[in-house]
Amino acid sequence: MLATLPPVATPPTDLTALVLTGGGARAAYQVGVLEAIADLRRACGAHKEPNPFPIYSGTSAGAINAAALASGADNFDHAVRRMVRVWSHFEAHHVYHTDSISMLRSGARWLTLLSMGWVLARWRYTRPRSLLDNTPLAELLARSIALARLPRLLQRGHLHALAITASSYSSGDHITFFDASRHLQPWVRSQRRAVQQRITHQHLLASSAIPFIFPAAEIDMGGHGEYFGDGSMRQTAPIAPAIHLGASRVLVIGASRMHEPAHPPTAPLGEGYPSLAQIAGHTLSSIFLDSLSVDVERLRRINHTLSLVPPQAQGESRLRPVELLLISPTQRLDMVAARHVACLPAPVRALLAPLGVAAHSDDPRSAALASYLLFQPSFTHELMALGRADALARRSEICAFFGWCDPDRAQLPPLSSAA
Repeated sequence: MLATLPPVATPPTDLTALVLTGGGARAAYQVGVLEAIADLRRACGAHKEPNPFPIYSGTSAGAINAAALASGADNFDHAVRRMVRVWSHFEAHHVYHTDSISMLRSGARWLTLLSMGWVLARWRYTRPRSLLDNTPLAELLARSIALARLPRLLQRGHLHALAITASSYSSGDHITFFDASRHLQPWVRSQRRAVQQRITHQHLLASSAIPFIFPAAEIDMGGHGEYFGDGSMRQTAPIAPAIHLGASRVLVIGASRMHEPAHPPTAPLGEGYPSLAQIAGHTLSSIFLDSLSVDVERLRRINHTLSLVPPQAQGESRLRPVELLLISPTQRLDMVAARHVACLPAPVRALLAPLGVAAHSDDPRSAALASYLLFQPSFTHELMALGRADALARRSEICAFFGWCDPDRAQLPPLSSAA
């Protein structure tokens, strides 16, 4: 990632960006962090400013959270409270069909055709598009995220930019779609580029379409349609869009531990060939986690290098230091998920069981795949509580990042979403 100035005639200065990564149901962790930040704002007397993040950038489930916040950029506290309510009452059927008939129509048929080498898939109508049908998610997004408010929020200065990233199955390009308060020259880098256009719910469905799990979404690309999937695929620089849009400070909230232990502590190794669930979970973890780790290290190296350069020489370079604060889970979320797999609807458990997802197992490797699909209150509440606790444990860092004056370290109110 090159931390370059955004190509505008009069680039904005001192902008703070929020970057939210992907992870399906794991994104509940982000909501807990954001709730704690909202409470810290009020405790520090900084809540008079309507929005601490002029720039939002999101990928996959993080794109949905980013869009929800951007749509309420004129009242950050209200937008966060609304997110807390939605995530507190999430159930799997709000995101994908969980009834037995739907499982047969999509998942079971998909697995059957896979096991038979697609011998029966000679006709187009017999080919299921994904393991699960996420039509309920499309309906939820239309009801819950008022993207029609974005143009007015951008015009009135409540919001500088919203960026949503997706990966094109049609062209192979990794594209960041963004809407901004002014026209910006889209950037082009190796294997990734930007397109300025109005953000719609279709962009959110595309960015959150986990490969194989959810169907691709079609987006109009200037007169022709392209099919897009999860933006975490082939994402080599998840922080870059925020920097291109003018951010000088970036808060990143991940949905996985940045440094996992070498071996799961409760699962003995060498117990036979890995299940499909283990392979799928490992693959998804690589998609959602590895690129962020690399990008954070790269940005820190750039910042360190620039700190060694005289100020005058810095002014002659397109590179600039970017302040970074990263908040990520302090616990393994697949281990948390292992305690909640039994909460999934019975048809979903029946669909996942042949892949190796066990409803009662302490092995996090078998629960990794399920962790992305566990839109159940028991799981999301625990992740939100973890996010809140992790953020409050770093209270002084958060206040320093925003420049908030913390008058005291009084105990904040308990997590409202757990009530």
